[in-house]
Amino acid sequence: MPAVIVDCAIYRDGRRTDGPADFSDALDEARATGDAFLWLGLHEATAHEFDLVSSEFGLHPLAVEDALTAHQRPKLEIYDDSLFMVLKPVRYEPEDDIVSSGELMVFVGDSFVVTVRHGEGAPLAAVRQRLESEPEVLKHGPTAVLYAVSDAVVDHYIEVAGELQLDLEELEAEVFAPNGGDGGSGSPSRSGPGSGTGSAASTAERIYNFKRQVMEFRRATGPLASPMARLAVPGVPFVDTGSQPFFRDVNDHLLHANEQVEGLDRLLSDILAAHLAQMGVRQNDDMRKISAWAAMAAVPTLVAGIYGMNFKHMPELRYVWAYPAVIAFMVVVVFGLHRAFKRRGWL
Repeated sequence: MPAVIVDCAIYRDGRRTDGPADFSDALDEARATGDAFLWLGLHEATAHEFDLVSSEFGLHPLAVEDALTAHQRPKLEIYDDSLFMVLKPVRYEPEDDIVSSGELMVFVGDSFVVTVRHGEGAPLAAVRQRLESEPEVLKHGPTAVLYAVSDAVVDHYIEVAGELQLDLEELEAEVFAPNGGDGGSGSPSRSGPGSGTGSAASTAERIYNFKRQVMEFRRATGPLASPMARLAVPGVPFVDTGSQPFFRDVNDHLLHANEQVEGLDRLLSDILAAHLAQMGVRQNDDMRKISAWAAMAAVPTLVAGIYGMNFKHMPELRYVWAYPAVIAFMVVVVFGLHRAFKRRGWL
């Protein structure tokens, strides 16, 4: 168990106090005094390791199953003895140009908070330190921990959305550059899903890759809207009355993050459509140029083909000036076609 226990402490009157090293004894002490609560932090506990925790804290079997099984949607469940909430913290990895998500489960009971973390994202050490420096907030008990954890996760959503917005602006500038990502020499200053140079096909691939990252982001932020809306109104068990303004503030930040994600997704769709339209326009320009050159080559080919036929009785065969006249005629016609196509913008 010590390998999976990140921290275990008793908090009384908003301050951390010394207590038993064993979390079972610490829970008994917190419940005995009535004015304290225990915060137990776990990281990737196995089923065997979590059995002791669930039995000591009286956690519901369905919640325990969700806590042990990764890939849960953000949600809020109310049981007889505890409240169970799932959050998905996200992390942006600029070196790999991907958005990765972890999982964070929070159990809230009458005198305890158990946090279970999966993945490397969203370590709670900073959240615990911030709360311990604000005893007035920590006085609210387990509700303060639930609020602080939710607030930290949602605030990081906004930071990641800002990082993605910067990368998207660079990708947009690349797509709408004069070369339009068609093998040009754009050099964005940041590394991101849209950075670098390449052909039109690679630009489209980067746009699709960016959309996958935004989709991963939406899986974390979108489903969390309903749980946060529930916490923002009174009547939720194990949540102190009077804490709703704090959860409403978190909910407002979450709505802002969701709006940013929706905007990123819409803008990506528009950029992709514009990029495909540019590819179509460039292909049409290429076809017009090919057609113009083919038309100019057709005239001398036709004339040379006619006079290249081996018939005895053909006009102008015995005239001295016939050959230079035909050559001059072909040159004049090709020059005229070139001028006409140039004026139309085909060349």
